[in-house]
Amino acid sequence: MSYKPIESYGVIGDLHTVALVGKDGSIDWCCLPNFDSPSVFASILDDVKGGYFRISSLYEAEHKQMYLPDSNVLLTRFLSAEGVGEVVDFMPVQESGKKVHQIVRLVRAVRGAVRFRLECRPAFDYGRQPHRVVLAGRGAVFESDALKISLVSRFPLCQQGDGVVVEFLLNPGETTTFLLRQMEEGEDGDLLESRLIGIDLLTQTLAFWRNWLKNCRYSGRWFEMVHRSALVLKLLTFAPTGAIVAAPTAGLPEEIGGVRNWDYRYTWIRDAAFTIYVLLRIGLTQEAQQFMGWLEQRAIEGGRGAPLQVMYRIDGSHEMPEITLDHLAGYRNSRPVRVGNAACQQLQLDIFGELMDSIYLYDNDTAAISYDFWRYLRRMLDWVADNWLQPDDGIWEVRSGRQHFTYSKVQCWVALDRGIRLAQKRSLPLDHTRLMGERDRIYETIMAKGWNAARRTFVQHFDTDAVDASSLILSVVRFLSPTDPRMLGTLDRIMAELVSDSLVYRYEVGKGAGDGLTGQEGTFNMCTFWLVDALTRAGRIEEARYIFEKMLTYANHLGLYSEEIGPRGEALGNFPQAFTHIGVISAAYHLDRKLGKGG
Repeated sequence: MSYKPIESYGVIGDLHTVALVGKDGSIDWCCLPNFDSPSVFASILDDVKGGYFRISSLYEAEHKQMYLPDSNVLLTRFLSAEGVGEVVDFMPVQESGKKVHQIVRLVRAVRGAVRFRLECRPAFDYGRQPHRVVLAGRGAVFESDALKISLVSRFPLCQQGDGVVVEFLLNPGETTTFLLRQMEEGEDGDLLESRLIGIDLLTQTLAFWRNWLKNCRYSGRWFEMVHRSALVLKLLTFAPTGAIVAAPTAGLPEEIGGVRNWDYRYTWIRDAAFTIYVLLRIGLTQEAQQFMGWLEQRAIEGGRGAPLQVMYRIDGSHEMPEITLDHLAGYRNSRPVRVGNAACQQLQLDIFGELMDSIYLYDNDTAAISYDFWRYLRRMLDWVADNWLQPDDGIWEVRSGRQHFTYSKVQCWVALDRGIRLAQKRSLPLDHTRLMGERDRIYETIMAKGWNAARRTFVQHFDTDAVDASSLILSVVRFLSPTDPRMLGTLDRIMAELVSDSLVYRYEVGKGAGDGLTGQEGTFNMCTFWLVDALTRAGRIEEARYIFEKMLTYANHLGLYSEEIGPRGEALGNFPQAFTHIGVISAAYHLDRKLGKGG
């Protein structure tokens, strides 16, 4: 087995976890029971030790994938002269009651008789825990010390090493169902005699996704991409808390063979403003409300030495120690494979602005915040006023030492500005004189130290002349007018130095602060959508639309994006990435408004 391109995968999920399904019918990544649990299948990180669950045609076939309309139900097709087979993959969503995490795979022959092969080889705990295989009836149980899963099959399975295999023939129009499920404590093999209910589960799952998508109000020019992005954001939501993971994978490289391999299965505070903003803009208020509840709890709890932590686990807990899985080869030998994320211990001042901006938007568009919540926010604003002059680790989580990052200072300004506006609007108690004074000091400091008059641009940090794509946000957060000469100069400089064929790099590796790592990385998808937003706001609509339309061609065959794009247009980094799909929605929304209904 060889590694498939990152962009060759589709994703299914049940609002607790996901599975990545390749175009060849192989599930190469899945963690159970939750996003941040250890993996059961991880061959995307090691094609020998990682584990997989593959169902494929035995004929030499062309592979195609699509989602069933308005859903996260994935259809994989095997097209050959001998016959055409299909596999329908999904994870049933159970919103209440007992949580049964299961992957349902409906296999059918749609033209001619088709021979299939099934191989299921779990590798528990990232391949670190051995397991036992027990064949029972027409199914199998895989049991490790920490987790037990069962595979239900109407075809007798054969044990092969630590996995099972079976080859079977389906006649034209014939369908069979395989269910892989996490077994609860005390369950035994009797469940393997249960009646297969795949078709009923498919009907229920399709109804769930289609009913949910009806809440999306976007109906503009790019509704298919916006709807797919909305479905991705929902898929990356952890139902019990409303938290949205940055991505459901860990260890996928930003450079093939490189060391930038991070774990993104957590929730970043900085994503809050962007996430809540786009959810509200397209009418998904329930998700915005649930995510706001999660944010409120984090603000009340606080963090290490500061009112907030950079990121949290999906259940809200604080600890995520970063370790390397040295026994795994890594995607195409990209090592080390990391799980956990040490960036949770960094100081990133920008998160306070992003949090306050999201709260301000939510209070304005959805529901007023409570006085008790305001008391915690007021304490946080006082902390920002006292600490904004500190250097920090920055939005890109560099590991090369703290700097006075311009973007971080701008977001400290945003935090105080939104807090003042919210207090004035709601007549909430606040030391207006002090905070307004600090807000203005931040502004003047940025203009004096973050602006390079000779290069006509805002710079990455106060001690460099290098540019950074995060400066594209300055007009979005209303720090500057989109047509202010300083904003336009920055926009032109970024386009000259960080843009390659319309794609945007975060920064130039080796310039400015650096990131403390060797090697290079791809262009950063979210930054490209920031560029579209900045151009749109600046009135450069044709440029913005061209870049946006071109960027849509870099989505994979299902409309999914990873974190970055490589030199050949390949997907790099964790996949699919919420931040990128937030960018799709935001850019489409603003372009539509500027273009008007008549185009």
